[in-house]
Amino acid sequence: MKLEQILQKVQSGELEPAEAVKQINHLSSIDGRVADLGFAQLDVDREARTGFPEVIFGESKTAEQIGSIIIEMRKFNDRVIATRVDADKAAQVMLTIPDLSYHAEARTLLWLKQTPSFTQSEYIAIVCAGTSDVPVAEEAAIIAECMNCRVERVYDVGVAGIHRLFAQLPVIRGAAAVIVVAGMEGALASVLGGLVSRPVIAVPTSCGYGANFQGLSALLSMLNACSPGIVVVNIDNGFGAGYFAGMLISNQEKSE
Repeated sequence: MKLEQILQKVQSGELEPAEAVKQINHLSSIDGRVADLGFAQLDVDREARTGFPEVIFGESKTAEQIGSIIIEMRKFNDRVIATRVDADKAAQVMLTIPDLSYHAEARTLLWLKQTPSFTQSEYIAIVCAGTSDVPVAEEAAIIAECMNCRVERVYDVGVAGIHRLFAQLPVIRGAAAVIVVAGMEGALASVLGGLVSRPVIAVPTSCGYGANFQGLSALLSMLNACSPGIVVVNIDNGFGAGYFAGMLISNQEKSE
């Protein structure tokens, strides 16, 4: 929680002055607090430093580990997010913590103390080449929305049927930032980079036939794009794209 948020809560009566003093003292710590669970060292003050709490990568963790981390992180944060959690593992975690929500396509578990408020006039367009890329696109969308950013989804507009993309250009061009998610040869990012005046965040996916090399061909295509204004995150890294776009929107709002 940032200093401004603490002061707003004191003003509204949500937070007692004594508790506010404790939280402000925590903000002055450069190193921050660590919650030691034995198998994990939780960076519980990350939101105070960076504006967003630590996110749990659930793919290689057990349901018990994920559940224990969520329970601990809820003590310090208003939102807790676990990514790359399959449906079976999510169901196990929710037996212990029933007030979580699970987004199956994004494979993301969420606990939100308050529903995100999309106060910004700006939005992020998430453009997805094909239906097979949707899980990565949804991971980006969920992360951006948890950062209080409004998201417009434009799905299944790959270059094999490029007329579908042109029909959606008004929505895409109106965005403050554009996330482009594509597998195969990853050409969609290059195409859009030459059509919009906003930053493009390209996400290569591991979808594609043999020579796709689990996303490597799309990654290299995006890195070698001749269109300016494109940055590239790692293969299938919807989280990184959503986070970066959310930071762009937040910083634009602060500068206005």
